[in-house]
Amino acid sequence: MALAIFDLDNTLLCGDSDHLWGDFLVEQGVVDAEIYKQANDRFYQEYNEGKLDIFEFLAFSLKPLSEHAPEKLYAWREQFVAEKIDPIILPTGLQHIEKHRAAGDTLLIITATNAFVTTPIAQRLGIEHLIATTPEKIDGRYTGQVAGTPSYKEGKIERLNQWLAKNHRNLDGSCFYSDSHNDIPLLEIVDTPIAVDPDESLTQHAQNRGWPIISFRK
Repeated sequence: MALAIFDLDNTLLCGDSDHLWGDFLVEQGVVDAEIYKQANDRFYQEYNEGKLDIFEFLAFSLKPLSEHAPEKLYAWREQFVAEKIDPIILPTGLQHIEKHRAAGDTLLIITATNAFVTTPIAQRLGIEHLIATTPEKIDGRYTGQVAGTPSYKEGKIERLNQWLAKNHRNLDGSCFYSDSHNDIPLLEIVDTPIAVDPDESLTQHAQNRGWPIISFRK
């Protein structure tokens, strides 16, 4: 069984779940609207430009998890997925997931977005295996800190290698679908890298490397 790896945001989703979660918290009045939205938008721009300080961003994005009881967080998350995520799941992405499932491939999502946000999304997509940035949790509450290596840029390779070792798997026959130049390090090490609705930098890199460029949005 080969490994079929999918990025999540702007690949299987027509949008970014991390940024949308921040907007959702603003809408719900959970955070200071003006200050939080300004910072959320800045971090998203820095991500798109490849300039994001992942630890600065995580200190910002995980803080609200530490300020509320898990039960309240889970209720907000359920509403968030129904209202903000379900409408942006891309049908063509689902078709590719099912194509790989039918072929007997092992399906895996790898994303920089934290596991609190992405676990129910992976479940919605019917994908059992998820590598996501892990929010630290102690005595049943989130601390606002990150546990382990964030799955971002080269961190995705580190986390994937840990997963491969734990599951006694390798990358023979593997493919990886992604939209972002931030994922070039991981795209470089799979057997079949696939650029999906790629940003400008990834488009250029994929053209130079002769990688397939496809769209889930058309």
